[in-house]
Amino acid sequence: MADFVQKTVVKSAVRKLAAPIENVTAFNTIVLSVVTDNPFACTAYESAGVNHAPVEKTKENYVAKVVYQDNDAKSVGNDSAKFNTVAGFNTGATALLDNTALATAHGGTPVRDTNKETYSATLKCHDVSGEIYMVTFGRESVSITSYSDDAIRTRVETWADTVPALA
Repeated sequence: MADFVQKTVVKSAVRKLAAPIENVTAFNTIVLSVVTDNPFACTAYESAGVNHAPVEKTKENYVAKVVYQDNDAKSVGNDSAKFNTVAGFNTGATALLDNTALATAHGGTPVRDTNKETYSATLKCHDVSGEIYMVTFGRESVSITSYSDDAIRTRVETWADTVPALA
């Protein structure tokens, strides 16, 4: 019977943030800076006849939260909505706040619960060595997955050390 032979050593690493990223604007600024500035020195590549940028955003999720409060500021209900773009998130959060039918159904006044809102974006990066790895930004952590070369983690970590929100 044939044995399985290990071919690669795939690693992952997570950095828990000291404090959640303040808001969706700050979050988006950090993510877009990686895509546009390419601080990890990633390289463009071709796969299956398709040209790829050095860093590509592959997935996004943003969850807006609203709580409904009565006249004594007591919570009488809540609502949330998930969006796949920052623009959708901002428009959707406003729509939730402006929806009088929901407010009436909950029996309270809608208030954004920004502390409980979540954001996530995954970037696909192509290392100069040829490795493809993912960097996922969350509101409370940053993770690197599917890498084997520790130099990749070192580059991401060195860059993250320069971003105050990622402390």
